[in-house]
Amino acid sequence: MANQAQKEAFYTEKLEDGDILKNFDDDGRSKRTGTLLTASAHIITAVIGSGVLSLAWAIAQLGWVTGTAVLLIFSFITYFTSTLLADSYRSPDPVSGKRNYTYMDVVRSHLGGFKVQLCGLAQYGNLIGVTIGYTITASISMVAVSRSDCFHNKGTHDHKLCSVSNYPYMSVFAAIQIVLSQIPNFHKLSWLSILAAVMSFAYSSIGLALSIAKVAGDGAHPKTTMTGTTVGVDVSGAEKIWRTFQSIGDIAFAYNYSTVLIEIQDTLRSPPAENKVMKKASLAGVSTTTMFYMLCGCFGYAAFGNKAPGNFLTGFGFYEPYWLIDFANVCIAVHLIGAYQVFAQPIFGFVESRCSKRWPESKFISSEYTIPVPFCGEWNINLFRMVWRTTYVVITSVIAMILPFFNDFLGLIGAASFYPLTVYFPIEMYIARTKLQKFSSTWVWLKILSWVCLVVSIVAAAGSIQGLATDLKTYKPFKNVED
Repeated sequence: MANQAQKEAFYTEKLEDGDILKNFDDDGRSKRTGTLLTASAHIITAVIGSGVLSLAWAIAQLGWVTGTAVLLIFSFITYFTSTLLADSYRSPDPVSGKRNYTYMDVVRSHLGGFKVQLCGLAQYGNLIGVTIGYTITASISMVAVSRSDCFHNKGTHDHKLCSVSNYPYMSVFAAIQIVLSQIPNFHKLSWLSILAAVMSFAYSSIGLALSIAKVAGDGAHPKTTMTGTTVGVDVSGAEKIWRTFQSIGDIAFAYNYSTVLIEIQDTLRSPPAENKVMKKASLAGVSTTTMFYMLCGCFGYAAFGNKAPGNFLTGFGFYEPYWLIDFANVCIAVHLIGAYQVFAQPIFGFVESRCSKRWPESKFISSEYTIPVPFCGEWNINLFRMVWRTTYVVITSVIAMILPFFNDFLGLIGAASFYPLTVYFPIEMYIARTKLQKFSSTWVWLKILSWVCLVVSIVAAAGSIQGLATDLKTYKPFKNVED
């Protein structure tokens, strides 16, 4: 079909003729085929990402007590608010109401007004930031493979002798994303998410196993403390404060999937009710990732102590066995190739939907061209989709080349997005949907939760901004990036 309007007209005509279209749902869109398994895979792909790699560093800043407590608290908040958000997918009734296809649509249905624009700014700004962050992380992992081989072959751990530029690898990552970005929508991504989820489990397990082996080894064990890095020994007083704030942002980023929850839920077939399936998928996804986070973060801290690297697989806390470290970093790159698409597809869909409504008669925007692909059947090409998505990938890759700072960037994204998208909007929509009485006990504790999370997000953002400012003072663009 040339465009969505034609598809809806075709769907309506067929219904009037009494012809049941098995390839369409009741809203005229392509048949949803998502299940609990695919939704869980999407969530795990979105959640277990580059955030897991920085958890050993984050716990090193906070210590055993605060670090593990913060991890558990963020996991509980994320799961709780995701259940509120899942009930908001349909409105006004969570089971039989009208579908809302994006996070902005959900906010529009339940809250309206300027909050819709605020949501769009927070959501799409965060999604753009995540895709930039994933470009940085994937390139670092690709570089780590090359450097690991260099260390092994030359029999040295001298980083200067094995210096490798990130930029060619960022270009390779961008080229892959340009191809994958031509996948039309989220519904066609299930296979990629399942592959990415498997890869995330693989490299997390390898990192965990290497940490356990290091802890169980006969060598000297690094210093760990109940409160993390020691002032006057590991860091100065000011550094302790800023790093504590930044580590909170890193942990918030590690639970960053609310931005795509509605889009994931919109892939689910019904019956059973989408909100019930999504709650089960959220429980499975968040509990699984929390278990991995606790294991990777805590064993990583035990292995490296207060000197834990910012990225425990690419920061070369481990050098041997080099082949296993190489495999883990390849898994990271493959996972982030899929995760990039999970976070980029909502951006693509938003822009394309707005342009289709703005210029409905444009053949450049609406026309589809079928191209035969050997051994793969036919592939539908849309010129606007191809140009726009390619441009987006190129721009995000250039930004990643200019600002390749791993921990600070992740912390800032996590801090900026966690409060509005994971806490504020789900709570406000729940209050509006249930018509919760002001100053009732439930209303009061929900507001307290919201305000506390706001304060935490502000201090985490401050820590990450300070870290970025410090890095920028010494950074020279387009020179080799070591870690």
